[in-house]
Amino acid sequence: MTQSFTLTLSCPDRPGIVHGVSGAILTHGGNILDSRQFDDRETGRFFLRVVFEAEGDGAGLEAAMRDLAAQFAMDWRLTPSERPVRTLILVSKFDHCLGYLLYKQRMGELPMEIVAIAGNHPKDAMTVSQIGDIPFHHLPITRDTKARQEARIKALVEETGAELVILARYMQILSDDLAAFLSGRCINIHHSFLPSFKGAKPYHQAHARGVKMIGATAHYVTADLDEGPIIHQAVEAVSHEDTPEDLVRKGREIESRVLGRAVGWHLTHRVFLNGARTVVFGN
Repeated sequence: MTQSFTLTLSCPDRPGIVHGVSGAILTHGGNILDSRQFDDRETGRFFLRVVFEAEGDGAGLEAAMRDLAAQFAMDWRLTPSERPVRTLILVSKFDHCLGYLLYKQRMGELPMEIVAIAGNHPKDAMTVSQIGDIPFHHLPITRDTKARQEARIKALVEETGAELVILARYMQILSDDLAAFLSGRCINIHHSFLPSFKGAKPYHQAHARGVKMIGATAHYVTADLDEGPIIHQAVEAVSHEDTPEDLVRKGREIESRVLGRAVGWHLTHRVFLNGARTVVFGN
């Protein structure tokens, strides 16, 4: 049976990479449907994403790719394109991003299997109504219980096999230990166009400064607070007529859109970590 696969890789740039990969795909009966590549001249690193169709389970190509990986020092991954990514969502009281993700997932626009939702507030504090039968875990946290609460998050990731964790306006700062545990597989939405106003009530700070633009930033989580590699950003113009409440409302919409787009790109294997930055083959 023919199925679609996505091959992603990065390695030091040198001649022959594309030739080797496309030849391996051809040899194993594959037909390339889409291919994107980027050569970072600053770092000398090469990035490639290839979508192709082939019969079988791809085992033959995997063996060929292992040989190529050794030859070119590749970091690579071969994945069935239609396989949903097992995802854990963390949320606090602000659940607009959660609602947006649930809607997009149920419309078939985000290929993820939501294995659980966890919040530091109980389920009945949520206003969103689409949670349904998705397992919800109330994980309350205080300064004294932070380590135990994060240990439960780790256990939940391992028990569910979550491959991606989304901080959907989860209003807690992750410890360095948890950030390291989730490295490269945890996406956060920040309620500003980074770098920008930090701390409490960012939209009120922006309003007090008379800003003419607000935004949101989706990035991978690292131990450096709000400094992780950026996946996607968007902005919207505002004016002197907008109240702080207007900025909050517009901000909710931007946050949801930006997070949804970033998550979608991650789920379809379009995002590559490149040091402190990302390479994104957006669609």
